Amino acid sequence: MARAGEATRGLRGFKDDDRPAATGLNRVPKELLIQFKAGASSEKKNVALGRARVGKVEDVRKGKDGKELILVRGSAADFDEARGKKDLESDDAIEFAEYNWVYTTAQPSFTANDPIVTDGRLWGMQGAFGSNAAAAWAQGFTGSGRTVYVGIIDEGIQTTHPDLAANIWTNPFDPVDGIDNDGNGNRKGSLDSHGTHVAGTIGGVGGNGQGVAGVAWNVKLISGKFLGRKGGTTATAIKAVDYFTDLKTRHGLDIVATSNSWGGGGFSQALSDAIGRANAAGILFIVAAGNGGSDGVGDNNDAVPDYPASYNQPNVIAVASITSTGARSSFSNYGLNSVDLAAPGSGIWSTVPMNSYASYSGTSMATPHVSGAAALKAAHSSCRGAALRSAILSTVAPTPALATTGPTPVATGGRLDVLALMRHPCGMA
Repeated sequence: MARAGEATRGLRGFKDDDRPAATGLNRVPKELLIQFKAGASSEKKNVALGRARVGKVEDVRKGKDGKELILVRGSAADFDEARGKKDLESDDAIEFAEYNWVYTTAQPSFTANDPIVTDGRLWGMQGAFGSNAAAAWAQGFTGSGRTVYVGIIDEGIQTTHPDLAANIWTNPFDPVDGIDNDGNGNRKGSLDSHGTHVAGTIGGVGGNGQGVAGVAWNVKLISGKFLGRKGGTTATAIKAVDYFTDLKTRHGLDIVATSNSWGGGGFSQALSDAIGRANAAGILFIVAAGNGGSDGVGDNNDAVPDYPASYNQPNVIAVASITSTGARSSFSNYGLNSVDLAAPGSGIWSTVPMNSYASYSGTSMATPHVSGAAALKAAHSSCRGAALRSAILSTVAPTPALATTGPTPVATGGRLDVLALMRHPCGMA
């Protein structure tokens, strides 16, 4: 189903000048992202920074188009981001200035850790309202075709977990020495619960007689850690997105999608542009629809945007969460124009650090089901980019709780159906 506002930038369904105002969002105090216009001289740049009383913290991106995106920080004790933003926006050398938003994981709750056995708890793969992945496995679709990659923009991953180790990609362009040798800004992975859980749903090793199985049993998982104990920022998110675009365009890796189980910031033109660069490289941006506000009750993203799910880029797939009974998870955001489909997200078992397993809930858990499905389809076909996105959305299983005519709709009116996706003719020989 087509979304409203597909030709506009910013929030899907809204033009840039009529987006609802975001409230209660966190940003880094005294920091701003600014993009200089192409051709701006060093003198003009320095004058702009001096007038606004800010100093450069770091380079975020230097594009081949001559534009430079940098992170700056106010130098005065009384520096106010809002006033500084206006001062910078009025300067002829600057294309835009914006806040450095803070993002957190899209996961509201979890239950006690307990080993997974074949007792039916992995409902997201095989239950009545699951993703139908097990039925695809039964027909030989396990990801054992061509080698494909998924980027996990999140926390780090326990790369040595016995259910993940075989599918973890090690960067030959950047040795594990703590130094960014390939110049792409990527941070090294670590033993983080959220990122490890996401990784297991995408690509937990199947058929090994232990733990869980991801949607794609054979896929290369690449960690793009940008979230830490205090979350992440717009500046680091941009670097993470561009890291995967760089790996595909400069090094030729067949990166099908990035999985993005995070949110919480306001609109960022710079981040939207980074997602657009990924789109130009044929990389899908699969993202959690969000878990409502402070009340933990899902909201309508059509009314108030939730970023990055609400960016109007053609590679975005925004994912809501459903329960094992087919109901929309109470915490899950929705939206007829701004959320695409749903996937299992309540009580999802997957890998966690210390070689263990746990059940988590959130649109964070729904998103990697779709990311894994994208990888599985790509491994068994030449379906990529816009065609792959269309195949995912056109093969959903209709779900009453998500109906386009109902009170909590999504654009397709349905949930992920992995078997139907694998049968879709896109890219099949």
